[in-house]
Amino acid sequence: MEKTIDKNEQVMTVIAKEQSLSLKQVKNTISLIEEGNTVPFIARYRKEMTGALDEVQIRDIVERWQYIQNLDQRKDEVTRLIDEQGKLTPELSQQIEKASKLQEVEDLYRPYKQKRRTKATVAKEKGLEPFAQWILAFSSDISPDEKASQFINEEKGVSSIEEAFAGAKDIIAETVSDDADSRKGIRLETYKNGKVESTLKDETKDEKKVYEMYYEYDESVAKIVPHRILALNRGEKEEVLRIGVKSNAERILNELNKRWIKKPHSPSADIVKEAIEGAYKRLIQPSIEREIRGELTEKAEEQAIKIFSENLRKLLLQPPLKGKVVLAVDPAYRTGCKMAVIDETGKVLKIEVIYPHPPVSKQKEAKSKVIQLLKSFHVKMVAIGNGTASRETEQFIADILKEVNEEIFYLIVNEAGASVYSASDIAREEFPELQVEERSAVSIGRRLQDPLAELVKIDPKSVGVGQYQHDVSQKKLTESLDFVVETAVNQVGVNVNTASTSLLQHVAGLSKTVANNIVKKREEEGKFVSRKQLKKIPRLGAKTYEQAIGFLRIIDGEEPLDRTGIHPETYSEVNKLLDRLNLSSADLGTPSLRDSLSHIDIKETAGELGIGELTLSDIIDALVKPGRDPRDELPAPLLKQDVLQLDDLNEGMELQGTVRNVVDFGAFVDIGVKQDGLVHISKLSNKFVKHPLDVVSVGDVVTVWVDSVDKNKGRVALTMLSPK
Repeated sequence: MEKTIDKNEQVMTVIAKEQSLSLKQVKNTISLIEEGNTVPFIARYRKEMTGALDEVQIRDIVERWQYIQNLDQRKDEVTRLIDEQGKLTPELSQQIEKASKLQEVEDLYRPYKQKRRTKATVAKEKGLEPFAQWILAFSSDISPDEKASQFINEEKGVSSIEEAFAGAKDIIAETVSDDADSRKGIRLETYKNGKVESTLKDETKDEKKVYEMYYEYDESVAKIVPHRILALNRGEKEEVLRIGVKSNAERILNELNKRWIKKPHSPSADIVKEAIEGAYKRLIQPSIEREIRGELTEKAEEQAIKIFSENLRKLLLQPPLKGKVVLAVDPAYRTGCKMAVIDETGKVLKIEVIYPHPPVSKQKEAKSKVIQLLKSFHVKMVAIGNGTASRETEQFIADILKEVNEEIFYLIVNEAGASVYSASDIAREEFPELQVEERSAVSIGRRLQDPLAELVKIDPKSVGVGQYQHDVSQKKLTESLDFVVETAVNQVGVNVNTASTSLLQHVAGLSKTVANNIVKKREEEGKFVSRKQLKKIPRLGAKTYEQAIGFLRIIDGEEPLDRTGIHPETYSEVNKLLDRLNLSSADLGTPSLRDSLSHIDIKETAGELGIGELTLSDIIDALVKPGRDPRDELPAPLLKQDVLQLDDLNEGMELQGTVRNVVDFGAFVDIGVKQDGLVHISKLSNKFVKHPLDVVSVGDVVTVWVDSVDKNKGRVALTMLSPK
């Protein structure tokens, strides 16, 4: 028991050092997780214990802890398996114990692993292992030929000296290949000086010349960038390219010869040299290539997932356009533009369809319908999906808005995933009477009003802000994106009386079943008036209540504190604080409360109330701004009243645009023409930019200048470097 505690302490010390944290922060975080607490709950309500670590830092600690736990389990398993063979030495045991990576453990286990039938195992069955050991000992008592003749045995299948030598070389080759230190040296050399090479395999499978730059290409293993790895992998998967890792075989063989040939002038030296060459070409090089490509792919996937996750986080936390009646338009040509008028709460008021574009081209009738909707429902915003016929629809709407001559703006909304939502069970439950395209229009409008509440209904992989998302581990991608959604939902908080099941199930601690039970109870018995009522929800036990309740808001309930992010576990301390100030929870958000709280001594008051200073600071923020939405502090989206054509663009023209996607090599910016323009990483800043995410994020409104326009390909290159 004592040993386990010491080992756990050592592991936590390592994690603390790796992540530049105190041992106490790591210990408490792991302890809280093991007690069944969720990451959002720990980040928000256990700041004193963690030193105010955020969700990402907490997750990093947990993931590293789990990796080391798994590593230790594998070490124990490998040690046991080798010991069962009677081959465990104190030195080997120590090497396994010291290993810090799974790869090192597997390398050490390799010689003892039960193998499928190999050339070496066949040679051992023929009794040639002692001969191989004799060769590796570089004995000079007799000649290798004489020694080989001693192993000729027709019954065992060794009928000549040549066959004895061939079998011994197979055993030596496998011995060299299984040696952990040899593999480690080759791996390091290949990483340091190797190259990833690609050549053309089948040009007919690349009609659009997507992979043309990789038909004959090489780049250093050490320097190749993540998105290029994923592009090469895809080209190989589509059978357009042939990919390999090229290393300096001569240098590697020289190092192996130095390591294994103890007596270069021995008659056995040439035999071992041949065996080493066979080992490298047949066994080691292909295996190391697989390992290196696997590691490069893993790192590239991590980067792609990281970018996708960050883009998704920014998209989910886009500021909502509250209190506006919206006309949402899902553009199309032949089937017509579906329109939905949505009130300030997201309720559908009217569904229409217009045919302003070819082949139907009923422009006059379409215009009349739009003007009627704008006036009848006092529409203040028009949301236009960015799919097929988007720019033509934008032009059509912009012309109408000029004619109506009122303060009505429009916005292009990223409709990625809207069609996925429209055909989903969730959409059918919400709007059983609507057609798929009509549901899509509603989704586009609601995305403008509250992006988070609407986007949680869609598989995060479908929201259109990734790069190579289909080429990465879908399990890891899903886990990462789910974490982003959960973090965003809990940072914003959820109105329990209006939230959908889709939104509720992302609240810390709540399952889909419990979320359904909350909605069912609300529909049966009406609005909740107190957080306490949620204790009666089926399957919502005490632990779940503790984890979730701080993130669930009741806006017009019996207890004013229920509309804040203050956890009920501190309500008594909050009421004590308010009593001292001669105030009550009914004074939330008032100037008198704000003024009174601005004069208190945080340290002294926290001590008197018996709560932490960080917790008290959060409580004061919630009392001063009870309905605070963190998204309201972000820049508002770019509203438009007019439209641009590609022909309107000139080099050097200054424009405002919205960042739609951020990738490894730059950012795509919507400037109001058909195609988003690309700001290459080299054009983002005058300073060195390690990654575009360091400069821009999805949803940012940025000033750009037109760098070049390719009208034939419909491409626009932009720069954020002022030409002045």
